[in-house]
Amino acid sequence: MTPVHTVDLPDLPIATYNIPAEAWVEAPAALLTAGDDIGQPDVLYKRRIGAWLLWRAGPARKADARYIAIHHADLERVHTYRLYQDGSGAGVGPSTTEHTRFRTWKEDLNDTP
Repeated sequence: MTPVHTVDLPDLPIATYNIPAEAWVEAPAALLTAGDDIGQPDVLYKRRIGAWLLWRAGPARKADARYIAIHHADLERVHTYRLYQDGSGAGVGPSTTEHTRFRTWKEDLNDTP
């Protein structure tokens, strides 16, 4: 596992490999344990959305998963979106709006610097 710093995290997804949370040198503790309570201990980097770094614990569809967004310049600003096995989800974005659709949660991230 090659160590990665915040400035080295790519804007878009990487097709050939994943970056685990453990490789991120500046990873806050909350990220490293984000999937433990849902039985998904592997947290992987997905992409940047605006000023936010997006990570996921668990599979992308029809499964227990959690998305974690961390502000690139203030690692204490963390927002999560929980995805459930039935396809429903819930999360609070940086605007403090509660979202039940993943798309609107991501839009909230993109719209909030």
